[in-house]
Amino acid sequence: MTTPLTSITPEGPVRGGVVVIQEAFGVTGHIVDVCRRFAAAGYHAVAPHLFHRSGDPVLEYDDMKSAMSLIGELTAAHIGEDVDGAVAALSAASIDRRNTAIVGFCMGGTVAFHTATRLDLGAAVSFYGGGVAKGRFGYPSQLDVAGQLGTPWLGLFGDRDKGIPTEEVEELRAAVAHAPVDTEIVRYAEAEHGFHCDDRPAVYNEAAARDGWARTLQWFGTHVDVAAGTD
Repeated sequence: MTTPLTSITPEGPVRGGVVVIQEAFGVTGHIVDVCRRFAAAGYHAVAPHLFHRSGDPVLEYDDMKSAMSLIGELTAAHIGEDVDGAVAALSAASIDRRNTAIVGFCMGGTVAFHTATRLDLGAAVSFYGGGVAKGRFGYPSQLDVAGQLGTPWLGLFGDRDKGIPTEEVEELRAAVAHAPVDTEIVRYAEAEHGFHCDDRPAVYNEAAARDGWARTLQWFGTHVDVAAGTD
Protein backbone atom coordinates (compact mmCIF):
# COMPACT_ATOMS: atom_id res chain seq x y z
CA MET A 1 0.00 0.00 0.00
CA THR A 2 1.48 3.32 -1.08
CA THR A 3 1.59 5.96 1.64
CA PRO A 4 -0.03 9.28 0.69
CA LEU A 5 2.36 12.17 1.12
CA THR A 6 1.97 15.92 1.39
CA SER A 7 5.04 17.25 -0.42
CA ILE A 8 6.15 20.88 -0.62
CA THR A 9 9.33 21.94 -2.39
CA PRO A 10 11.39 25.12 -2.00
CA GLU A 11 11.09 27.78 -4.67
CA GLY A 12 14.86 28.27 -4.61
CA PRO A 13 17.88 26.03 -3.99
CA VAL A 14 17.28 22.86 -1.97
CA ARG A 15 19.41 22.52 1.16
CA GLY A 16 18.09 19.08 2.07
CA GLY A 17 14.90 17.20 2.87
CA VAL A 18 12.72 16.77 5.94
CA VAL A 19 10.09 14.19 6.84
CA VAL A 20 7.38 15.85 8.95
CA ILE A 21 5.43 13.49 11.22
CA GLN A 22 1.91 14.47 12.22
CA GLU A 23 0.28 14.92 15.60
CA ALA A 24 -2.60 12.73 16.77
CA PHE A 25 -5.10 14.62 14.61
CA GLY A 26 -3.82 13.70 11.15
CA VAL A 27 -2.10 15.83 8.53
CA THR A 28 -3.83 18.99 9.67
CA GLY A 29 -3.55 22.48 8.27
CA HIS A 30 -0.91 23.14 10.90
CA ILE A 31 1.25 20.23 9.70
CA VAL A 32 0.89 21.44 6.12
CA ASP A 33 1.93 24.91 7.29
CA VAL A 34 4.98 23.42 9.00
CA CYS A 35 5.91 21.83 5.67
CA ARG A 36 5.54 25.20 3.97
CA ARG A 37 7.78 26.81 6.56
CA PHE A 38 10.47 24.20 6.04
CA ALA A 39 10.22 24.71 2.28
CA ALA A 40 10.61 28.45 2.80
CA ALA A 41 13.82 27.66 4.72
CA GLY A 42 15.12 25.62 1.78
CA TYR A 43 14.09 22.08 2.70
CA HIS A 44 11.94 19.77 0.57
CA ALA A 45 9.30 18.73 3.11
CA VAL A 46 7.17 15.58 2.96
CA ALA A 47 4.52 14.55 5.49
CA PRO A 48 3.35 10.91 5.36
CA HIS A 49 -0.33 10.42 6.18
CA LEU A 50 -0.09 7.86 8.99
CA PHE A 51 -3.87 7.40 9.23
CA HIS A 52 -4.26 6.38 5.56
CA ARG A 53 -5.10 2.78 6.48
CA SER A 54 -8.09 4.13 8.42
CA GLY A 55 -9.41 6.47 5.74
CA ASP A 56 -6.90 9.32 6.21
CA PRO A 57 -9.12 11.53 8.41
CA VAL A 58 -8.20 14.97 9.70
CA LEU A 59 -9.71 15.48 13.14
CA GLU A 60 -10.83 18.48 15.14
CA TYR A 61 -8.47 19.22 18.01
CA ASP A 62 -11.12 18.45 20.62
CA ASP A 63 -11.97 15.04 19.14
CA MET A 64 -9.71 13.04 21.42
CA LYS A 65 -11.94 9.98 21.33
CA SER A 66 -11.41 9.54 17.59
CA ALA A 67 -7.74 10.43 17.91
CA MET A 68 -7.14 7.77 20.54
CA SER A 69 -8.97 5.19 18.45
CA LEU A 70 -6.85 5.94 15.39
CA ILE A 71 -3.64 5.97 17.40
CA GLY A 72 -4.59 2.57 18.80
CA GLU A 73 -4.66 1.15 15.28
CA LEU A 74 -1.10 2.24 14.48
CA THR A 75 1.79 -0.22 14.66
CA ALA A 76 5.52 0.36 14.61
CA ALA A 77 5.78 -1.78 11.47
CA HIS A 78 3.20 0.27 9.54
CA ILE A 79 4.70 3.54 10.75
CA GLY A 80 8.11 2.35 9.61
CA GLU A 81 6.71 1.59 6.14
CA ASP A 82 5.22 5.08 5.94
CA VAL A 83 8.39 6.81 7.09
CA ASP A 84 10.48 4.77 4.69
CA GLY A 85 8.10 5.76 1.89
CA ALA A 86 8.68 9.41 2.70
CA VAL A 87 12.46 8.94 2.81
CA ALA A 88 12.27 7.12 -0.55
CA ALA A 89 10.31 10.02 -2.04
CA LEU A 90 13.08 12.39 -1.02
CA SER A 91 15.67 9.99 -2.41
CA ALA A 92 13.80 10.02 -5.71
CA ALA A 93 14.18 13.80 -5.61
CA SER A 94 17.98 13.33 -5.32
CA ILE A 95 18.11 13.94 -1.54
CA ASP A 96 19.94 11.13 0.21
CA ARG A 97 19.50 9.99 3.80
CA ARG A 98 22.37 11.99 5.24
CA ASN A 99 20.79 15.11 3.76
CA THR A 100 17.38 14.21 5.20
CA ALA A 101 15.97 15.17 8.60
CA ILE A 102 12.89 13.96 10.44
CA VAL A 103 10.75 16.15 12.71
CA GLY A 104 7.71 15.01 14.67
CA PHE A 105 5.09 16.54 16.94
CA CYS A 106 3.29 14.74 19.80
CA MET A 107 3.00 11.11 18.62
CA GLY A 108 5.15 12.22 15.71
CA GLY A 109 7.88 13.13 18.16
CA THR A 110 7.86 9.52 19.32
CA VAL A 111 8.14 8.36 15.72
CA ALA A 112 11.01 10.76 15.03
CA PHE A 113 12.95 9.42 18.02
CA HIS A 114 12.55 5.78 17.07
CA THR A 115 13.31 6.49 13.42
CA ALA A 116 16.56 8.06 14.65
CA THR A 117 17.44 4.72 16.26
CA ARG A 118 16.57 2.80 13.07
CA LEU A 119 17.93 4.98 10.26
CA ASP A 120 21.10 7.02 9.90
CA LEU A 121 19.65 10.35 8.79
CA GLY A 122 21.14 13.82 8.92
CA ALA A 123 19.13 15.03 11.91
CA ALA A 124 16.05 14.32 14.02
CA VAL A 125 13.91 16.60 16.19
CA SER A 126 11.10 15.58 18.55
CA PHE A 127 8.58 18.10 19.82
CA TYR A 128 7.08 16.66 23.03
CA GLY A 129 7.28 13.03 21.93
CA GLY A 130 5.79 10.65 24.48
CA GLY A 131 6.63 7.05 25.26
CA VAL A 132 9.74 7.97 27.23
CA ALA A 133 9.42 5.39 30.01
CA LYS A 134 6.77 3.14 28.44
CA GLY A 135 6.74 2.19 24.77
CA ARG A 136 3.96 3.01 22.32
CA PHE A 137 2.80 1.54 18.99
CA GLY A 138 4.91 -1.57 19.66
CA TYR A 139 8.08 0.47 20.11
CA PRO A 140 10.19 -0.07 23.23
CA SER A 141 10.49 2.85 25.61
CA GLN A 142 12.80 5.64 24.54
CA LEU A 143 14.88 5.02 27.65
CA ASP A 144 15.48 1.43 26.59
CA VAL A 145 16.88 2.32 23.16
CA ALA A 146 18.42 5.74 23.77
CA GLY A 147 21.92 4.39 23.28
CA GLN A 148 20.98 3.14 19.80
CA LEU A 149 20.45 6.60 18.32
CA GLY A 150 22.25 6.75 14.98
CA THR A 151 20.94 10.16 13.96
CA PRO A 152 21.75 13.40 15.83
CA TRP A 153 18.64 14.04 17.94
CA LEU A 154 17.13 17.14 19.55
CA GLY A 155 14.23 16.82 22.01
CA LEU A 156 11.97 19.74 22.93
CA PHE A 157 9.66 19.41 25.96
CA GLY A 158 7.32 21.54 28.04
CA ASP A 159 7.52 21.33 31.82
CA ARG A 160 3.72 21.68 32.06
CA ASP A 161 3.13 18.65 29.82
CA LYS A 162 0.82 16.44 31.85
CA GLY A 163 1.74 13.35 29.85
CA ILE A 164 5.54 13.62 29.98
CA PRO A 165 6.86 14.23 33.52
CA THR A 166 10.01 16.30 33.81
CA GLU A 167 11.59 13.45 35.77
CA GLU A 168 11.28 11.24 32.69
CA VAL A 169 12.72 13.98 30.49
CA GLU A 170 15.77 14.19 32.74
CA GLU A 171 16.15 10.41 32.70
CA LEU A 172 16.08 10.59 28.92
CA ARG A 173 18.68 13.36 28.92
CA ALA A 174 21.02 11.10 30.88
CA ALA A 175 20.29 8.11 28.66
CA VAL A 176 20.83 9.82 25.28
CA ALA A 177 24.13 11.24 26.52
CA HIS A 178 25.56 7.75 25.94
CA ALA A 179 24.51 7.67 22.27
CA PRO A 180 27.27 7.82 19.65
CA VAL A 181 25.76 10.94 18.03
CA ASP A 182 25.06 14.51 19.10
CA THR A 183 22.01 14.85 21.34
CA GLU A 184 20.35 17.73 23.16
CA ILE A 185 17.22 18.23 25.25
CA VAL A 186 15.58 21.60 25.87
CA ARG A 187 12.84 22.19 28.43
CA TYR A 188 10.41 25.12 28.46
CA ALA A 189 9.21 26.00 31.94
CA GLU A 190 5.88 27.55 30.93
CA ALA A 191 4.98 25.27 28.00
CA GLU A 192 2.33 22.57 27.82
CA HIS A 193 1.95 19.61 25.47
CA GLY A 194 1.31 20.87 21.96
CA PHE A 195 3.01 24.21 22.57
CA HIS A 196 4.14 24.55 18.95
CA CYS A 197 0.67 24.39 17.39
CA ASP A 198 -0.61 27.92 16.83
CA ASP A 199 -3.99 26.50 15.79
CA ARG A 200 -4.57 25.46 19.42
CA PRO A 201 -4.78 28.66 21.48
CA ALA A 202 -5.31 26.75 24.72
CA VAL A 203 -1.82 25.23 24.59
CA TYR A 204 0.14 27.35 22.11
CA ASN A 205 3.14 29.08 23.67
CA GLU A 206 4.59 31.62 21.28
CA ALA A 207 7.93 32.02 23.03
CA ALA A 208 8.56 28.28 23.25
CA ALA A 209 7.33 27.72 19.69
CA ARG A 210 9.61 30.39 18.26
CA ASP A 211 12.61 29.16 20.21
CA GLY A 212 11.92 25.53 19.32
CA TRP A 213 11.63 26.37 15.63
CA ALA A 214 14.86 28.37 15.69
CA ARG A 215 16.65 25.51 17.43
CA THR A 216 15.28 23.06 14.87
CA LEU A 217 16.65 25.06 11.96
CA GLN A 218 19.94 25.47 13.79
CA TRP A 219 20.09 21.69 14.35
CA PHE A 220 19.55 21.22 10.63
CA GLY A 221 22.24 23.78 9.86
CA THR A 222 24.69 21.93 12.09
CA HIS A 223 23.93 18.42 10.82
CA VAL A 224 21.94 18.25 7.58
CA ASP A 225 23.72 21.14 5.88
CA VAL A 226 27.11 19.81 7.00
CA ALA A 227 26.24 16.44 5.48
CA ALA A 228 25.15 18.17 2.29
CA GLY A 229 28.46 19.97 2.12
CA THR A 230 30.39 16.70 2.23
CA ASP A 231 28.65 15.06 -0.74
